[in-house]
Amino acid sequence: MEIVLLTKLLAPCLPYLLKLGGIAAEKTAEKAGEKIAPDIWEKAKKIWSKLGSKVESKEELKVAAEQVAAKPESAARQAVFQEELETLLKENPDLAEAIAKILQEGQPTSTGVQINQTVTNNEGQAIGQMTDSKAIGRIDGNIQGGVNF
Repeated sequence: MEIVLLTKLLAPCLPYLLKLGGIAAEKTAEKAGEKIAPDIWEKAKKIWSKLGSKVESKEELKVAAEQVAAKPESAARQAVFQEELETLLKENPDLAEAIAKILQEGQPTSTGVQINQTVTNNEGQAIGQMTDSKAIGRIDGNIQGGVNF
């Protein structure tokens, strides 16, 4: 599982997720809906339904989550939360698998990345860099310079 992705997904949601389940849960959900994209919020809630009780039961993880909730943009706080979260998920492989499935919901089934680039009125120049990848494309016009095929 990509723990960094999980941390980045949860970080902006934690101020609201930590308040879910209380009396003000409906208002919390409304506020989160105003600040966070609905698809991200829904995914975060699904993950939190699996993760929340575990966070509450581990003091170090709970403190780390509260610290991120207080300052979600802090990379240092996210790093501590990420480390504690990784420990929890290593200890609970079934939980890690359930969260991985939630993270994959709605993801494209393709394993690759497709980038389309069109350059016009720039003397046909396209500038980019790739490593350990394969480029498939079409070149219209003249090819000049040190191009090897």
